[in-house]
Amino acid sequence: MIIRKAESAGFCFGVNRAIKMVEELLDSNYKVYTLGPIIHNMEVVRDLEERGCRSVDCIDSLKSGETLVIRSHGVPQSVIDELDSKKIEYKDATCPFVRKIHKIVASANSDNEIVLIAGNSEHPEVQGIIGHCKAHCYTFNNEQELDKILPIILNTKNKQPIIVAQTTFDTNEWKKCIKKIKKLCTNPKIFDTICNATSVRQNEADIIAARSDFMVVIGDRHSSNTGKLFDICKKQCPNTVLIETANELDYKQVKSAENIGVTAGASTPARIIKEVLDTMSEIKSGETNFEESFEELLEESLKNLNTNERVMGTVLSIAPNEVQVDVGRKQTGFIPLSELSSDPNAKPEDVVKVGDKIELLIMKTNDQEGTIMLSKRRVDAQKGWETLQEKADSQEILTSKVTEAVKGGVIVVYNGVRIFIPASQATATRDESLENLVGQEVDFRLIEVSQHGRRRRAIGSIRSVLKEQRAAQREEFWKNCEIGKRYKGVVKSLTSYGAFVDLGGVFGMIHISELSWTHIKHPNEVVNVGDTVEVYIKDINEETKKISLGFKNAEDNPWEILKNNYPEGTVVNATIVGLTTFGAFANIIPGIDGLIHISQIANKRIDKPADVLKVGETVEAKITAIDFDKKRVSLSMRALLPEDEQAPAPKTEKATETAEAVTETAEAAETVETEADADNE
Repeated sequence: MIIRKAESAGFCFGVNRAIKMVEELLDSNYKVYTLGPIIHNMEVVRDLEERGCRSVDCIDSLKSGETLVIRSHGVPQSVIDELDSKKIEYKDATCPFVRKIHKIVASANSDNEIVLIAGNSEHPEVQGIIGHCKAHCYTFNNEQELDKILPIILNTKNKQPIIVAQTTFDTNEWKKCIKKIKKLCTNPKIFDTICNATSVRQNEADIIAARSDFMVVIGDRHSSNTGKLFDICKKQCPNTVLIETANELDYKQVKSAENIGVTAGASTPARIIKEVLDTMSEIKSGETNFEESFEELLEESLKNLNTNERVMGTVLSIAPNEVQVDVGRKQTGFIPLSELSSDPNAKPEDVVKVGDKIELLIMKTNDQEGTIMLSKRRVDAQKGWETLQEKADSQEILTSKVTEAVKGGVIVVYNGVRIFIPASQATATRDESLENLVGQEVDFRLIEVSQHGRRRRAIGSIRSVLKEQRAAQREEFWKNCEIGKRYKGVVKSLTSYGAFVDLGGVFGMIHISELSWTHIKHPNEVVNVGDTVEVYIKDINEETKKISLGFKNAEDNPWEILKNNYPEGTVVNATIVGLTTFGAFANIIPGIDGLIHISQIANKRIDKPADVLKVGETVEAKITAIDFDKKRVSLSMRALLPEDEQAPAPKTEKATETAEAVTETAEAAETVETEADADNE
């Protein structure tokens, strides 16, 4: 028999978040109520009711001192408004993916837009979405229902359709409906709001069902996403059943199946999934030959007589490679360093102290030498295993240190148990180094804990926790972000046209033109990957979720520096950066060049500036005029000559006008070129 369990089975992020919120309130002795069942799973609801959480149908029945939790499905805006007006304390557990849909439909313009919602109109999530629509809206649950409302939409002149989907909508049905909408409607705005976890869950169920002769879908019969999983599996495997608990399993069906597939809805707790798997294993284990099992057990028990005996010991001394202990026998007890701790980097003196009483496992007795080899590590692991199984069932987030990088992943030690985290689950992205994790405290959850005889295996995932944390960060960011707000972020990548910055779950871009007040050819002239930078939001595109960031500080603007520190009349040392027929351009401060007109270079007539000046030369000049609107500065070397040596200045109005025209042309050309480069990049 082969049992294939979908990796995506069980609580999704939104459900897990809602349950955790209720449990934390109950732990803090709050009187907790939910507006309708917190999730569509009566087993979980009953467990929470036993702890004191009650479900209500309307908020009128709430009293002072009671806290309402809005479930992950969300509620209409009118409910939020009523809660606020009545000053009822509440916690919002609306799934972030559902809240995203609320924002989309709420922004629809009732004058020129119309909303289409793919989903079951009776489902609380869809009712909540409808309650956030300001524009007229329609719902459809399949292609046939869409066909009925499309003629109405097509006859609605000058109204652009906006299409969203219930987070648990059937992905295949969505594709068919969108194809039809694109064919018949002009410029529809389509938002694929089906939760990624839903898509993964449905695709995985479809694949597993196709390979199974018996498919088990676990979940509450009132759960929309569980019902869709059942429909998907039934198409691939006719012998598909939907059960709520292990008690509903049919003994004969399990007994006769060779390839069993198992999946579960987003509101199905891990413990129920485990009970189903354990029950099926017990049913199938009846086929095992009893005599063979007895022989295996006898052999195992004989081994236990020689080793695996637990004893209490007192630490006598600590050496770099072993710890000596007294176990109350004539033999000398010792714990090799490798058997002291699961952490290979741990020092003996950090693990135990002289005089400590510790429980140990006898590994080997050598009567000739009078020694007993003992293990503390294995006792710790055995004790920790039951706790580990509970943590896996609850999907609790754990914290521990990465002790080593091994082939294909990393190792963390939790409660004395070595847990393997595959490379694919160790980092947020695959290109990150595993070696960098060694020695770091990480958050992770267990995705598999299994025991086969004396063989045990525990597998964890850091990535799943990182994804949830980033999702929570994104939710928090979008809740509070606004134009002009400042953030600290980390530069994650560079392109020829800008730098992408991680603001904490959300990425924004600093355009190359925003990196410096002076012209630069590449962002790496200012920032590098890994740099922490302070930025502010310049613009937010709510539809595409793109964020434009500002980086330049106003106080660094060279024209502000010039205004504050270099008023007209200031004498500066300027560097010649360009020569023309009508004068010379000289750099005053980084980012600002001034023009020394040919008439202001010397106190005598010169044919061309190049006869007197050369590029790179530093000259002393006086700022004679500043035009901040046109961004121009006029300089004069002649004004610094002794008054009696000055010759009358020739009439230069026409030359000056020509110079200004040439400057404007040059500046315009440079601007166009810069913008063109940015567009091309």
